[in-house]
Amino acid sequence: MTRGDDNPGGADAGGRKPRRAVRPKDAASLILWRDGPHGTEVLMGRRHRDMRFMPGVLVFPGGRVDIADYHARPVSDLPSTTRRMLEVSSRPTQAEALCACALRELEEEAGLVMGEMVQGRLHPDFAPLHYLTRAITPADRPMRFHARFLVAEAKHAKGEIRGSGELEEIRFFALSELHAQPLAKITGMILDEFSAWLALSPQSRARRQLISIQGRDNRLAEKR
Repeated sequence: MTRGDDNPGGADAGGRKPRRAVRPKDAASLILWRDGPHGTEVLMGRRHRDMRFMPGVLVFPGGRVDIADYHARPVSDLPSTTRRMLEVSSRPTQAEALCACALRELEEEAGLVMGEMVQGRLHPDFAPLHYLTRAITPADRPMRFHARFLVAEAKHAKGEIRGSGELEEIRFFALSELHAQPLAKITGMILDEFSAWLALSPQSRARRQLISIQGRDNRLAEKR
């Protein structure tokens, strides 16, 4: 389980600048979405108000990759398009570990299961996962992440939402209400990418130009 400061949503946090650039830690977040009475909703949680950096800010479930994520035993294969997009910036085994990380964090932080729980261990279901984008924290930050953002429909998740103490007020937020909520700038950019993705047809999603967000919120086209 990750600590609250390991969530990539805290990557905008300030703090003392390091003497040399810190190597980004691999991380993954999941955008779990559904249709609601006021339009599309996404699952988010509020960073604990006692946190040192960015208290009360909304983030997606997520965190850094653990060694155990490389040994996860999925119940389904990673879709070929999702794998291809992830492997633009990761090795094949790393791509699967990132997906395992995102689904593990969903279960740990929100209590929702995509896959099967066997003796307390998650066997993740990769089949519903789509790739959205990735973001790398600026080099002058004391805590850096190379975060990949994945997408899945909420109908694939089982269980009832429950908090673990890492995040507060975990629930589905309508996209239309998020403008009034405290968000890190990078989270707002990811939501923009998600809204653009959602507006595309499935065929267009598979052919779209991939984007990465690096440095001072630079939106860059990925090289194929």
